[in-house]
Amino acid sequence: QLQLVESGGGLVQPGGSLRLSCAHSGFTLDYYLIGWFRQAPGKEREGVSCISTSDGSTYYRDSVKGRFTISRDNAKNTVYLQMTSLKPEDTAVYYCAVASINPDRPITSWWTYIYDWWGQGTQVTVSS
Repeated sequence: QLQLVESGGGLVQPGGSLRLSCAHSGFTLDYYLIGWFRQAPGKEREGVSCISTSDGSTYYRDSVKGRFTISRDNAKNTVYLQMTSLKPEDTAVYYCAVASINPDRPITSWWTYIYDWWGQGTQVTVSS
């Protein structure tokens, strides 16, 4: 059974750091994107970052470039989102999700892919 479990959220002051983890298991897909999304109260869900298992390429939304880093530990079947210089506007529930891909096609607009599997989410609150 395919499963995604996020952890690592919490309360942090502006300028602080957090590392989110997404442990995944039960995958039978050969190639896929593992993405991080977030949803703040009253706002639409938005893509934050993703990593491709095809070639390890990483992608970020503009507002987090230079502050967030996505990485993957294949031995632990875990994807991380290291978040630094956090801002109040980063406050949201963060979800990891998986979308299957065709490795022969370039990744474009990664946040629009069909993510069929989702974790339960972890709350990140940036406040003084």
